[in-house]
Amino acid sequence: MKRNILLTLLLTIVLISCNRQSQLSVESPDGNIKLVFSSSENSVQYKIFYIDTEIIKNSALGLVIKENDTLTNNLVITSSHKNTYDETWEQPWGEKRFIRNNYNEIFVSLKESSGKQRQINIIFRVFNDGVGYRYEIPEQPNLDSIIITDELTEFKFADNHEGWWIPAYRDNRYEYLYKKSALSEIDTVHTPFTIETNDGFYLSIHEANLTNYASMTLASVGDNTLKCDLVPWADSTKVKTSAPMVTPWRTIQITDKPGDLITSYLILNLNEPNRLDDISWINPVKYMGIWWGMHIGRYTFWESDNQGATTANAKYYIDFASEQGIKYLLIEGWNTGWTPSWYENLLHVFSFTQCANNFSFNEVVDYAKSKKVNIIGYHETGSNLENYLAQIDSAMQMYEDADIHNIKIGQVGSRLQLKEWHHGQFGVEYYRYVLEKAAEHKLTVNFHEPIKPTGLRRTMPNLMTGEGARGQEYNAWSEGNPPLHTCILPFTRLLAGPMDFTPGVFKITTTRVHTTLAKQLALYVIIFSPVQMLADLPENYDSHPAFRFLIDVPVDWEDTKVLEGEIGEYITIVRKDRHSNDWYLGSITNKTARETKVDLSFLEDGEVYIATIYADGEDAEYDKNPESYRIDTMKVTSTSSVDLKLAPGGGCAIQFIKL
Repeated sequence: MKRNILLTLLLTIVLISCNRQSQLSVESPDGNIKLVFSSSENSVQYKIFYIDTEIIKNSALGLVIKENDTLTNNLVITSSHKNTYDETWEQPWGEKRFIRNNYNEIFVSLKESSGKQRQINIIFRVFNDGVGYRYEIPEQPNLDSIIITDELTEFKFADNHEGWWIPAYRDNRYEYLYKKSALSEIDTVHTPFTIETNDGFYLSIHEANLTNYASMTLASVGDNTLKCDLVPWADSTKVKTSAPMVTPWRTIQITDKPGDLITSYLILNLNEPNRLDDISWINPVKYMGIWWGMHIGRYTFWESDNQGATTANAKYYIDFASEQGIKYLLIEGWNTGWTPSWYENLLHVFSFTQCANNFSFNEVVDYAKSKKVNIIGYHETGSNLENYLAQIDSAMQMYEDADIHNIKIGQVGSRLQLKEWHHGQFGVEYYRYVLEKAAEHKLTVNFHEPIKPTGLRRTMPNLMTGEGARGQEYNAWSEGNPPLHTCILPFTRLLAGPMDFTPGVFKITTTRVHTTLAKQLALYVIIFSPVQMLADLPENYDSHPAFRFLIDVPVDWEDTKVLEGEIGEYITIVRKDRHSNDWYLGSITNKTARETKVDLSFLEDGEVYIATIYADGEDAEYDKNPESYRIDTMKVTSTSSVDLKLAPGGGCAIQFIKL
């Protein structure tokens, strides 16, 4: 009996000792990344090592609720447990069909040692390509309704590294050109925020599974430290919630090469699996649109003598799309409410069911069906959400009744309802509501002026793509995007998720499209989106030999590999078609001409392929002779290589067809 009592006492002492330990650690499955968590009287912190190099120094964790009440003071570890997870799951569509989800996790439970003795949990998951962590507030007697006024999360770096960023809290949302500067010189910035360390590593800070919470921006607070800055409501609070609740995952992707950031699927892996029962109506699409003509001033969005969305013009586009085998057409401006000032912050009142003059919805839909072309719906809210949400059921039902399964939804405006940030908690909840409503009506969604992607497409695969950066339209009516812009996007914005950049402009000399024609082709491989627009006017494609590539290039992929790349300089990506044995290559450069040799070892061993090469012409330059191109063919195998010669602002696109 005494022996049993002694044994029980010893076990109790061991458990108490374990529960009071102030430091815990967890490593990635390959052992290269190590996260160390520590708890002290006034703070909880974490730090991260990569291949024995401390890349994140001790950085604060915590939440602050109203009345400056910090939930992470006087915390002691009450328990912890570790898990290992390893699965491979299949994307219904995407840049890679099969995704491995492999991590080691530590779940840390903490409790205040005095006062209200509230509880909070912190979960850390360490992958081979980075770290994700989140806060969890369980249901408890002393904490019900919660108003979060600050999040203390920090990212403290070992040195004053350089990163690529766009500013937060600006009227044009995410639509700014990227800057590169040292941590000490940055503004408050949006994520993903990509960093090149002085040790030669590459990091990207973002978030995953942004649900019922404010979006995270990053503020520079000195000492090589970035702090989470939650986008506020108009009343200055950050998050309104209740227990139990979890925050989004704070993510840090870590790689040796910048291209490996692109093939990291950590963001997707930190989201929940598909929750839609039937996804048979969800399909990647390639589409044309009555769109570019409006941006370059050939047509108007509104009713006028040169109105873009007319029945006659729609039939012209439908005829061309049908002849070329393009199965989808987007028509913007078909409904009433458009005016010359539609894009201004005036809470315009659009109808989402009533046709503008000279346009017949039923006639156009029926004509498209007769030509085997599908119409893509369009809703422009003008950020007048009260007006939109009052009509959303009837508007989406109209599309469902017409057997339309795709919609583009715009939120043009500096604030939602002239009041709230697009990426605050209000906006996060609005976009989620619209996405769920679309799923009820079997509609896939392409959000413009969106909340940034955080991997929700895994859970709700009807979320296909979105804007969320400066796209092609800026090449129509601004100074245009400089050649390096599309050499930055794959390493920054596109790390978050697909982007509807709308490439494919062939008539370059009359616009501010600062690329060559061959680069426009290459962008279909470089910029991933399962919904890709062929942006130019039909007459600029008609009988053009290079249009063949746009007809052939897929939008749904089996695999993706980054062959080479430096942020803002150049990038070469290859992707394998999900529905054939063919591969496609895209290579682009900034304003500097480049020559490179591409190894084709990604092709299947022992097989012969026909390579059709769409390259810059010998005299091509983005600013002097952008439309010069050449098309060559050659037989290649996995042991072959191809020499690429990229003009200033140029590119190259290659189709590899297995014989």
